[in-house]
Amino acid sequence: MVKVFIIILNWNGAEDTLNCLKSLEKLKKDKYSLTTVVVDNASSDDSVTKLRKYMKVRDGHTLIINKSNLGYAGGMNSGLTYSLKKRANYVMCINNDTIVDKYLIEKMIVSTGKKKNIGIICPKIYFAKGYEFYKKRYKKSELGKVIWYAGGQIDWGNVYGSNRGVDEVDRGQFEKEEETDFATGNCMLINVKALKDIGFFNEKYFLYLEDMELSIRMKNAGWKILYSPKGYLWHKVAQSSGIGSDLNDYYTTRNRMLFGYTYASTRTKLALFRESIKLLISGREWQKAGIKDFYLRKFGKGSWK
Repeated sequence: MVKVFIIILNWNGAEDTLNCLKSLEKLKKDKYSLTTVVVDNASSDDSVTKLRKYMKVRDGHTLIINKSNLGYAGGMNSGLTYSLKKRANYVMCINNDTIVDKYLIEKMIVSTGKKKNIGIICPKIYFAKGYEFYKKRYKKSELGKVIWYAGGQIDWGNVYGSNRGVDEVDRGQFEKEEETDFATGNCMLINVKALKDIGFFNEKYFLYLEDMELSIRMKNAGWKILYSPKGYLWHKVAQSSGIGSDLNDYYTTRNRMLFGYTYASTRTKLALFRESIKLLISGREWQKAGIKDFYLRKFGKGSWK
């Protein structure tokens, strides 16, 4: 039987994590075995106590407690290491602020057999009701059907990744199963064979762009990244670390430089260099810090407070 391990990263977010776990328990799993791995990234609240209490009376759950916050990349890697030791065939990395459709994994696994060399599959992801960016734009009947991700597109000239279809109401316009530029770390089903081939998330990134970097490494090694609309879930999109926040400023600025200097064209690297000089002169505080840390090769958590 196919062994699927689901990895959820928790950091001071037990309520979201518990709600996610409850939705995962409803997954149809007639054709595969399922193990859920929760990785606590050194939470400072009562997350561990709540998670232990919940898992104590349920089978098929494992809790990994990291001694320090390893970011998304390092935290997920803890779960990946455990899953591969347990001989997983597939691992699904999923955000704790999601609610899944009961056929999610079943539909995604079916998709793996349609093409050769599938490294990662991502489902269609909707905004959870009430978490849309533009709440007043939609009719009540459209809530829960507003797209957050229907594939990923990379703008190589500016070194940005964007979610295809974001903010659009689903009217069947993204029903084609197809290859896509990058997989989102919000939910990705990963073929363990591909992980063994190219390795885990790059911990230099800590947070932001680590999913795009993993996707590019996979594609460069001959693996495909697939968007499969048959599987879907809802994402309670967080606002606190969004565009313009200090956290976003720091990691996005630094990691765009790291990603661009690793994978982009010479022309784009020159543009990034010119942009970095401007940011050092007139950027916001944490944009400046991100540029400085890139040139000082200060990666991982870096200078973030």
